[in-house]
Amino acid sequence: MPKTPKSSPPKTAKTKANRARRRRLLLELRLAVRKEKEERAERHAGLRQEPRAGKPRTRRASRR
Repeated sequence: MPKTPKSSPPKTAKTKANRARRRRLLLELRLAVRKEKEERAERHAGLRQEPRAGKPRTRRASRR
């Protein structure tokens, strides 16, 4: 038997404030993670581009 639709409780100022706060915190977190990832990517790109100082490239062992 289908359930009857139930109306949601009224939104209080407290719940609105908490939701806004959570949204703001999640946004901050997302931005922080994005920044970290960008910095990390830059570091790795820098490592790949610059040649090794004084060391010839070592031969890789075969995967077999």
